[in-house]
Amino acid sequence: MFLLRDSMADDMTAPLLSDSESSPDAQPVCPSSRTAVILGSGDFSRSLAMRLVGCGVRVLVGTRCVNRIPSGLFPDAVELKSQEGAASQVDCVVFMALFPEHYSSLLGLRSALAGKVLVDVSNAAETNIRGPSNAERLAELFPDSLVVKGFNTVSAWDLQTGAHDGSKQVSICSDSANAKRKVLQLAQHMGFHPVDMGGLSASREMEAAPLRLFPSWSGPILVTFLLFFFFYGYGFLRGVLLPFLAQGHNVFYRLALDLVNESLPAVALVTLALVYLPGLFAASLQLWRGTKYRRFPFWLDKWLQCRKELGLLSFLCAALHGVFSICAPLRRVTQHKSIIAAYKQSGLGYSALTLSVMHTLFFGWDFAFHTEAYSFFMPPSYVVAASLPCAVLVCRCFLLLPFISTRLGRIRRGWESGHNCPVLQGHPVVANGISQQV
Repeated sequence: MFLLRDSMADDMTAPLLSDSESSPDAQPVCPSSRTAVILGSGDFSRSLAMRLVGCGVRVLVGTRCVNRIPSGLFPDAVELKSQEGAASQVDCVVFMALFPEHYSSLLGLRSALAGKVLVDVSNAAETNIRGPSNAERLAELFPDSLVVKGFNTVSAWDLQTGAHDGSKQVSICSDSANAKRKVLQLAQHMGFHPVDMGGLSASREMEAAPLRLFPSWSGPILVTFLLFFFFYGYGFLRGVLLPFLAQGHNVFYRLALDLVNESLPAVALVTLALVYLPGLFAASLQLWRGTKYRRFPFWLDKWLQCRKELGLLSFLCAALHGVFSICAPLRRVTQHKSIIAAYKQSGLGYSALTLSVMHTLFFGWDFAFHTEAYSFFMPPSYVVAASLPCAVLVCRCFLLLPFISTRLGRIRRGWESGHNCPVLQGHPVVANGISQQV
């Protein structure tokens, strides 16, 4: 009975889940007996020190002038020393929490930092910088040290939120596998989710990432604004400026509201057509090539990746048009130009495009063939806007023809034409003792 109780007690004290990456003799990378050094005393250094102290790590902060730091700025558990004094006690890692232009001022610490792990937390000053990254320049200045890029995407506020921000990802890269492993485990010990980005060459992209605001939205937003300016300028020229110059009609009051409300549905309709136009190009290329295993051109590949953003912007323009039509006392013809746009990567999206085109053609059919509608030999805005969506729907109908859709479906399931596939089409292939028809 006593033996049974002892074994049950041992089972209760044992962990339910074992760490597959650690051995029984393995120790944490930076327990309280280890020391993490932070060179620099700015806001990021203070937040990082607070996070490390909260995780039970002994922290030393190295600064050029210790007396300049006011009392209470850092937690009481943090030891403030000179840069030389802090570098001499490096045990775990060294966080370079200072601006990259000041890295050269630490060259006198090369011998003290030799063989140590240096974590570069800086970001690029601007995008599209040619040449080495900050981390790569740090590795050149300290060739005997092990440089790791990480924690640059974490703000000072994220560091101070403690365990409440444990799901925050931290990207880490280095040419030294051992140094990268230490920083990965330290980041996990601090409550983050580290992500291995590979070698130190990945630091260029990592440093520029915080400077890019919505990188996948820049192109679609630019296209939407250009379309809006085009239709707004077209409506201004056709409906405001030319009537004023030729006939003396002063309708400049339409600039603030009417022209905006007339341009929004046109932009929504054309943008929705741009969502499905690259799919038609991709299908045509696959039919012409006879295979799906060849990459699309760069411009088409980028266009295909922006379809979701274009669809959402199309819906935004249509929603704004609906708000304008409901809230503003507009004319009946203007109210009839409402376009309800929807987007989804399925047949429902084409249904929305078809309904939008039918809506535009239904309410504008009587005006499209009147000579009065073509003032100054310029077609109405909705005729210009409906041209591209109509072309997209016509091309889509061609792809739905049985002999075309069947071939395209086979290509997208992996079939290749004879001039692309090394195996002759129609010849049997023996696989695992079973004869299969290719």
